[in-house]
Amino acid sequence: MLTHSQIWRGVDRLAERTGLSPSGLARQAGLDPTTFNPSKRISADGTKLRWPSTESIAKALAAARLGFEDFAALAAGAAGGRSVPLIGFAQAGSHGYFDDAGFPVGAGWEEVRFPGVDDEDAYALEIAGDSMAPVYRDGDRIVVAPHAAPRRGDRVVVKTRSGEVMAKELGRVTNQSVELVSLNPAYDNRVLDTADIVWMARIVWASQ
Repeated sequence: MLTHSQIWRGVDRLAERTGLSPSGLARQAGLDPTTFNPSKRISADGTKLRWPSTESIAKALAAARLGFEDFAALAAGAAGGRSVPLIGFAQAGSHGYFDDAGFPVGAGWEEVRFPGVDDEDAYALEIAGDSMAPVYRDGDRIVVAPHAAPRRGDRVVVKTRSGEVMAKELGRVTNQSVELVSLNPAYDNRVLDTADIVWMARIVWASQ
């Protein structure tokens, strides 16, 4: 949930992104020039928070040619939406699609847009099957960040040396083994030898 300060930060960053002041953004959106002014963000006596209307945000985004996901990313402090390569789970398990560090190789991938993260090597995977339901369902898209160090409790995608690719919750980790907790209670948890894991990447976003 975005806070009052985050929403207005999103407006300010949206204006900056388009090279305008908040009043300039309002004019470009066909709104009253004072719509996004600081004086509109709190009541005159300073006791009541004022929020921009959904209509004004929608018009500002249309003027800037950005989507609401981009605005949410700007409001939350991220860099804004961007496109990342989309890979199917079946491809992820095949040879030739990833290097040994878990980065996609080659070109010509379909791309999807999502709220930005700092990892420039982030990419999306499309879920297949029900083994990760109800958290992730068939057709959902998740974005993983290979450079983000996963910690216990994080949701991760793991590829094994046998070519298996799975999304799990990271459990206990030792020098010799990694525990992976199933998201679907119908499937057993897994404990893998560290040497059997080719790569592991943290899930940072999901489109559901």
